[in-house]
Amino acid sequence: MNLKEAFRFQNKLQTLMEEAQTILGSDANITRVQNTYLRSKVMKEFEDETRVETPPTQYSDQITDVARFLLSLLEEREKLTAAICKAKAGLNLPAGLDGEVSLNARRQEAARLFRRMAGLRSSEVVLTGGGSGYCFNNEGNQVSYRCDVKRVTTINFDRNKIRKMCAELSRKADAVSADLDVALVNTQVDYAVPFDVNDTFAEAFEAFCGEDI
Repeated sequence: MNLKEAFRFQNKLQTLMEEAQTILGSDANITRVQNTYLRSKVMKEFEDETRVETPPTQYSDQITDVARFLLSLLEEREKLTAAICKAKAGLNLPAGLDGEVSLNARRQEAARLFRRMAGLRSSEVVLTGGGSGYCFNNEGNQVSYRCDVKRVTTINFDRNKIRKMCAELSRKADAVSADLDVALVNTQVDYAVPFDVNDTFAEAFEAFCGEDI
């Protein structure tokens, strides 16, 4: 498999592990609850009745196997992570795969900021009644008043230079993205999947249990 497929399967393993942990983390799944209704204590002619609560999972009779499956998934995650690490170590990327992905995200973030700055325009508006203050009237009393405000907004940077920075960053980010795509597709990972990436938890669990038969 290539790196892109390896990362996808790594996410699959994590999803299955979380599902197994959810099953094992519920007391209702890993315990058997039996309720006996002591009706004979109330009325002698009544008989006691025992009921077993229905567990919320279909795997209630296979809890130990689910625990074993969780350990198997963890072992596969360890093997795959090591294989991915080995594959990434051979990449000809200055900052490594993870570093380049992180750096490129920052480049794209900065480019979006510059693009927004470059789109700003100077403006002039009148804010009706936007100002207020106090003055003395003819009787000498202090009174409040309101007035219009003319607001002039001008850009406080060199738009051409910002546009140039944005263009350069965008070109760099696009080039690195292309290199990363090539690396993800062409870099092989030495790992054999134990089940199909599209298998459900039930299908993967059934295949795991079938291996012990």
